[in-house]
Amino acid sequence: MPKQIFINLPVRDLPKAMAFYTAIGAVNNPQFTDETAACMVFSDTIFVMLLTHDKWRVFTQKPITDTHASGALMLALSCDDRAAVDTMAETASRHGGKADVNPKQDLGFMYSRSFEDPDGHVWEPLFMDTAQLPPQS
Repeated sequence: MPKQIFINLPVRDLPKAMAFYTAIGAVNNPQFTDETAACMVFSDTIFVMLLTHDKWRVFTQKPITDTHASGALMLALSCDDRAAVDTMAETASRHGGKADVNPKQDLGFMYSRSFEDPDGHVWEPLFMDTAQLPPQS
């Protein structure tokens, strides 16, 4: 069985966050969704758990970081091609996020952009063509 990753993110407005993640390609799993949390599925192995601040505090006593003001993490998500990278970043911008919070990167073999979700969590959609990797010396 392949390992799965469950990313837990605190959100201020659960319905707004769910709408945002749906817009960028995630699908809600209602089995793990209620008024305090939502499971958003990107693939068979990638899940994002959106947790209200009250729900977040059930799991940790650490304060919630203001991710609009400081960086906590950056989540890279692979895409099928360069166009999909652009589409995800632009869709994020149109649905309450902020595109290109970090400079675009085009290394030939790898292309990436970044965006913030409505709560300031930074995502980096990327496309990597390993056939274009430079030879190692």
